[in-house]
Amino acid sequence: MNSPQPAKKTRPAPPAMVPVAVLPETAGTLSLLEWHDAEGNAQRVAWRSENGSAPPRRIVLADDQLAADVAYRLAAEGTGLLWTGDFQNARQLLQALARRLDRSGPGKSQTDAAFPQRFHLHRQRQAQRARILGMLIVPLEADYRIALRRAPDVVAACTQAYGPALPGQPKAWVSLREVQGLIGASEWRKKGVPVPALGLDASGQPRHIHPYHGVFSPLRGEYLALVRDAAWPAAGNGQAPAQAFDIGAGTGVLSALLALRGVPRVVATDVNDKALACARFNLERLGLNGPVELLEQDMFPAGRAALVVCNPPWLPGKPSSLIEQGIYDPQSGMLRGFLAGLRDHLAEGGEGWLILSDFAEHLGLRSRDELLAWIAESGLRVAGRDDVRPVHAKSQDATDPLFAARQQEVTSLWRLVPA
Repeated sequence: MNSPQPAKKTRPAPPAMVPVAVLPETAGTLSLLEWHDAEGNAQRVAWRSENGSAPPRRIVLADDQLAADVAYRLAAEGTGLLWTGDFQNARQLLQALARRLDRSGPGKSQTDAAFPQRFHLHRQRQAQRARILGMLIVPLEADYRIALRRAPDVVAACTQAYGPALPGQPKAWVSLREVQGLIGASEWRKKGVPVPALGLDASGQPRHIHPYHGVFSPLRGEYLALVRDAAWPAAGNGQAPAQAFDIGAGTGVLSALLALRGVPRVVATDVNDKALACARFNLERLGLNGPVELLEQDMFPAGRAALVVCNPPWLPGKPSSLIEQGIYDPQSGMLRGFLAGLRDHLAEGGEGWLILSDFAEHLGLRSRDELLAWIAESGLRVAGRDDVRPVHAKSQDATDPLFAARQQEVTSLWRLVPA
């Protein structure tokens, strides 16, 4: 008598795919999409993406029954997973997708390649990871609520990032990964980042800077310590200059630092309205909105100053998200623009302080000779340089594919004067 054979396991069938059409109309900066629900009814929805990623061209309606392996295969193929189940289960699925990506690890070509190829492979892998994880999508109501079981209240976080919900605004799709980023940014904004270089507040604790969503946070304290400790330009005879310019205000941290050091007037510029709002908030909290004037302007304000400070993005390259605009400087445009205009905005005996890491040099993205040539071409010379080594967590992480370059990194305050 034959023993019974075990039943064969069958792979669960993937959910049915639904095509998505991108409509030519837009609502503000949102892409409008059209798809058909289970009853065949045409539905319109907006696609939200702060990093500008394209919407998926097809989706499946996914819920708590979707297996992680099936979800990973669909996401890797470019199929969006529109979540209709429990929100916390969606979070767990996103973690499962991330674990599958982590298990694959960097390829041998990435770990063995020389710079800059290793850096480019690392960027490609980051982009692939973001693309796959971005395929898990949650529906956002017109008022920024997420109408899923056990969904958190994200209205405040979305309002801070997207602006107030407008009358007649459409419902939207947004990646769960972006929603988590909005929640995290809202928490950073509420709690703030301690900045020891700004000194202590009335309670004896380090003063804080509160970064807004999409505005680069001053987590690396070594470059702030350079500005805190640098000797004043010769124009002031050892005293704080009467006026300073801060080019690229960001969170306002450098303007705050200069004002706290005794500069009576700081003019700070930025073209990013979010950065200006963030800087204004921080300066008001610190009681420094009097000595600091904020201008929505590209690069230099009118006039001259005895001190002009700039901390441009340190790596030449194209940013792939809003926050990366504080890291990547396409074709070194801001760096070169600062150098080219500095001489015409320095007062007699003044200095330009360029705060810049040499990480790009160790990655093979820019050479020291190129930097020195740009300085010379701008009619400037190096009057001095203060250096410090980074102490952030990645500089100690031997598993980072870029660890060999990070070990050699030095952050410098370049003192530039007319040649």
